[in-house]
Amino acid sequence: MDAKISILFFLKRAKVNSKGLVPIFQRITVCGKRIEKSTGKYIDPNKWSVEGAKMKGVSTEARTINSHLDILKVKVIDAERDLYNRGEEINAESINNKLLGIKKRERLLIPIFEEHNRKIKELIGLEYAAGTYERYVTSLKHTKDFLFWKYNQSDIAISKIDHAFITEYEFYLRSERKCANNTAVKYIKNFHKIINQCLANGWIDKDPFANYKSKVKEVIREYLDESEIEKIINKELLIERLAVVRDIFIFSCFTGLAYIDVKQLTPDNIAMGIDGGKWIYKNRQKTDTTSKIPLLPMALEILGKYENHPLCINKNRLLPILSNQRMNAYLKEIATLCNISKDLTFHIARHTFATTITLTNGVPIESVSKMLGHTNIKTTQHYAKIIDKKISDDMMALRAKFDTKIQEKKKQSN
Repeated sequence: MDAKISILFFLKRAKVNSKGLVPIFQRITVCGKRIEKSTGKYIDPNKWSVEGAKMKGVSTEARTINSHLDILKVKVIDAERDLYNRGEEINAESINNKLLGIKKRERLLIPIFEEHNRKIKELIGLEYAAGTYERYVTSLKHTKDFLFWKYNQSDIAISKIDHAFITEYEFYLRSERKCANNTAVKYIKNFHKIINQCLANGWIDKDPFANYKSKVKEVIREYLDESEIEKIINKELLIERLAVVRDIFIFSCFTGLAYIDVKQLTPDNIAMGIDGGKWIYKNRQKTDTTSKIPLLPMALEILGKYENHPLCINKNRLLPILSNQRMNAYLKEIATLCNISKDLTFHIARHTFATTITLTNGVPIESVSKMLGHTNIKTTQHYAKIIDKKISDDMMALRAKFDTKIQEKKKQSN
């Protein structure tokens, strides 16, 4: 215990009562700061020992009063010990509050989480995407459900959140919510942000995540190869809604833009690039980093096709994009019509740009990273690993052919 505490009992002679008795006061000094409290006892000042800081003699009165003073002293020592064991700061205020039974106001988790989400909601379109807000709304719901599941309560003091709480929360997400590894890790990551906020504000002293470790498993991202892209481009689609969705999907395959970024494209995002050709200049919604993308002939052709589309003119948009949900639903229809077995979603277009369109054709990974608007080249390197795997698979197939030929030659020679 680092705090220096001293306890002294003395007479407050200026407060003598009508019977000529004076009150005994207790002075508690904590790191140089004093607290003075009445003990509730009065005595004849002549019976007080200044040196001993107690009543003189062994009379019944003396034993009763001195015993009372000893109890008050023990209460101060107990208060100090309790604060120390709880890891709370020991000072004049905390000691006094402890002796008076005033509890430190506990901050609760759920209001902090709700306030965090409220601020994100206010910043949608400025610093955050609507999807980010929805993810934190879902995280909050899972947190509330976990509190009921584990503790049968609607909230918890943040001071009670420890390593065991976090590991139990992760177990709940995996077992009760049936979350896959990466999904569970992401929810825990969202929760970690709330705890970091508490640490930054000084509301908690210890980081419950200090010894916690989780790892996102690398997911092989689905993408289309060249033949599958050709199938979709060349497929005659007689239903207009499918034809429009196909064109916008292919546009994303040749630009690498995510759904929300394609949706936000306006004529102002097109400008002349360093090579004299048309480029897209767009701040990515997700990371707020600038993507600079030279427009390939296929992308330019699609933009020209919809230049005078009524929706594009009315909304000042480059493409008549539908909601992400409808886009993905129609893409599944297109995949069926094109005999493509992959689970076709709009985000596959971005992966296709990174792999089949650029890296496979020798575009340096640094350039691909810039066009995708990645903040860290490690993110782009995941696509390079996919290309390496494709090379490995192709070479294994080639080895198998050579092995077959060698075996046939051996048979012929025998």
